[in-house]
Amino acid sequence: MAVLGKVRVRDGSGEANALFPDRFWAAVDIWVRRPQVVNKRLCGAWTEEEEEEKESSDGPMMTVCAQEEREPRIEGTYPGTGREEGATGRMGARFWLGDILRELSQQPDVLSFIEVCGDASVLDKIAAGFDLILRTLIPKSNPHYGSFSPRKELIIKDIQKGAVTFIPVGEDDKGCFWVKKSNIYQIQLAHVKDDEWCLSVSVLSSESWDSDGIVYPKISWLSNVLLSKLAKWSTENKKSEFKNTLSLISVARYSELYQRLKAKYKEMVKVWPEVTDPEKFVYEDVAISTYLLILWENERIKKGLTKKQSFVDLGCGNGLLVHILSNEGHPGRGIDVRRRKIWDMYGPETHLQECAITPSDDYLFPEVDWLIGNHSDELTPWLPVIAARSSYSCCYFVLPCCFFDFYGKYSRRQSKKTQYREYLDFITEVGHKCGFNVEEDCLRIPSTKRVCLIGKSRTYPSTQEASVDEQRCRYINQKQFNSTVLNDAVSQSSKTNHTIGSIYCNSHKSVSSTNYESVTPLSPGKDIEAASSKTWISEFQPREKTEQIRNCASLPRDFIDKVVLRVAFLLLNENKGNQDGRVYAGSGDTWNRGISLSLREIADLLGKATLQRLKNECGGLQTLLKNNHQVFEVLNARVQIRDWREEKLTNRHRPETKKRLALEAFKTRLCWFFLNHPNGCPLTPESCPYAHGTGELRVLQWKKQKTLIKEVI
Repeated sequence: MAVLGKVRVRDGSGEANALFPDRFWAAVDIWVRRPQVVNKRLCGAWTEEEEEEKESSDGPMMTVCAQEEREPRIEGTYPGTGREEGATGRMGARFWLGDILRELSQQPDVLSFIEVCGDASVLDKIAAGFDLILRTLIPKSNPHYGSFSPRKELIIKDIQKGAVTFIPVGEDDKGCFWVKKSNIYQIQLAHVKDDEWCLSVSVLSSESWDSDGIVYPKISWLSNVLLSKLAKWSTENKKSEFKNTLSLISVARYSELYQRLKAKYKEMVKVWPEVTDPEKFVYEDVAISTYLLILWENERIKKGLTKKQSFVDLGCGNGLLVHILSNEGHPGRGIDVRRRKIWDMYGPETHLQECAITPSDDYLFPEVDWLIGNHSDELTPWLPVIAARSSYSCCYFVLPCCFFDFYGKYSRRQSKKTQYREYLDFITEVGHKCGFNVEEDCLRIPSTKRVCLIGKSRTYPSTQEASVDEQRCRYINQKQFNSTVLNDAVSQSSKTNHTIGSIYCNSHKSVSSTNYESVTPLSPGKDIEAASSKTWISEFQPREKTEQIRNCASLPRDFIDKVVLRVAFLLLNENKGNQDGRVYAGSGDTWNRGISLSLREIADLLGKATLQRLKNECGGLQTLLKNNHQVFEVLNARVQIRDWREEKLTNRHRPETKKRLALEAFKTRLCWFFLNHPNGCPLTPESCPYAHGTGELRVLQWKKQKTLIKEVI
């Protein structure tokens, strides 16, 4: 046995044994449920940027198959172990356990590693005294390693001794299992004293460790990365607000289909004409498409359908999701208020429509099976309503992002929840009020907003559609005002002629005939296609067709330069008496970085007129300073001059994507410090990413290979 590393952690709660060992087992469960990804680097510690990068387009190198994630604790008899069949435990007729336990009884070194004495009762000790888990690892497709079949691990948790052992398991064509001794490792918790604990990771044999680059990392990774992660998870006394990733579909099927679609559409990254990040948006839409295709595949199997589901994507944006789903055989279309450049690349088979969507009779889809809201913004709360009123069989999939209510921006109501969790609960509530059984799942996409809500069945029979529709209308109307304002408006309605925006109901009566006299209802049984266009609420405002840019980028260049110089003067403490003057390049023995000031201090010195002009551009002073990344560093509401000598030290840990972008932009802009700082630029012309004079300027070459468009699409 070789101990790879140890790390000491403190309880942190102020009371001895308050968090441990429970938090240790919670950390182990995180690792068992969703292993730390083993990326292509396979060595070294992760930087903060790489932590975020791991959840990006490439996805994990391995994943846990949810269907076989946790096997129950074993009680009773074990097939294949010499004891009678017909186990009383929940394992049923799984023969893998008997094969593994029988072989373990013949491996004294492994039993010693697990700290089980090799006697006749070893099978009873393992099965009755430990928690056993069979974990299936599904390797990610990798062109450097070829295709690999899923791998299995037996996980033995000794709760009493605070140890968990991971044993690789092999399987032959006949379904027989055996123990693979090469990559056995163990994580253990030991109490040191008072509130101090020790985490350690050990391997059975470091010499025989086999790092395959797919499932098993280099041995140094266990001690350098995994151990520190476990220590962090053990001291975080908080529970996740969300379900496990991909909890509603087969992870194995998802992994297989995702790799196929990713290979099919990866060339889109090279021809992406939008200003958005192609790697994020292309692979995100590939992942969402994969999820929907499997979800719909399961629905067809469950309902015995042969025809592929139709769909409409409301607020389709770049339209790539529509393009992929259409290419995979699902008839559908996308609608968005603004046309995108990339729409022209898809061809006539991808149906995209440019128009503003408003909740009304004109935007019901009785012939469509599914409605999709992928970051649909102000339409998000309306997706369940539109789906419910389109037809009894219409389902919906919504991926909430920006927080909108029925009538505008969503206002927080609960301080005990995060804003994101509260908004998800609100959209879930809307789905329930519309009569859907709402399911929640977490997608595997490069986004912080990756929880989707799905309504694919109803809570009521179709014969109750009219009464349920009336309940929907009442619920939405009540959301417009709080109870106090609403009651006051109703009591004063006869005097003030106050009108409350209302949604129409399929009923002879309005939502509440006594309170909402202004409602003009639809008649029951009225043909939807023949109905006249009626907007359900007057307060709903779809976004403008032309999106106004208001991030200080549209301000005159001379005004921006003037503000930048004035702030630089304040920080450098130069020429206090003439802040509108110019600081000319110079030289000195030391490079002056100046002082650090808060945003409020700088704002007080700039004057109201300047601040108001900046505020009109959405963001104000902080936005302008962050836009001028070359000159300023803004952190925790404080501003200081950026020192590019420090940037050189951090660049070595930057992700490859950012390094490539930085290389493409090298020497394409003039160096502000060379022109304006009293001591000049702190870097030499060779090492500075900006041009020291016009003679060094390069032309930025945008890579838009339009000749590949037809081949890609």
